[in-house]
Amino acid sequence: MSVKEAQELIIANMSKWQKIEKASVNSTGKIIEASDNPVVKLVAEIIQRDSTQHEQVQAFILASLDTKAVTLSPDDLGKVWNLIERHIEIEKETVALAKESLAAVEGVKGMTVQAYLLEYLLKDEQKHDEILANLEQIKKNMYPYG
Repeated sequence: MSVKEAQELIIANMSKWQKIEKASVNSTGKIIEASDNPVVKLVAEIIQRDSTQHEQVQAFILASLDTKAVTLSPDDLGKVWNLIERHIEIEKETVALAKESLAAVEGVKGMTVQAYLLEYLLKDEQKHDEILANLEQIKKNMYPYG
């Protein structure tokens, strides 16, 4: 596939995907309005916020292909890398706390909802850890770091 073909495919997919995310925001809004249960509302709100964030990422991808090229230089990372490294340590702490908390409720009757939400938090914190690790990999492949 050529660069142009890949760009056209991504543009088409991001446009469709944004519409789906908008539908997700609307759908979760209806769930929030229709439910009186705080767990159901919380889960719908989490999904709604994620869908809104996905729309922003998709818009950024579209803009990077349509209007303005995206660059990431060694200087861009170098200026903030100490702060990113500190944040990586914070994320590791949150993953450890989530794992410890989840282990504490494992098999405990009456804590199914807490276990469910702790599992969500663990996966989300692991996701943060992963995207920062991927950013670190980009940094390692850049001159003068690589």
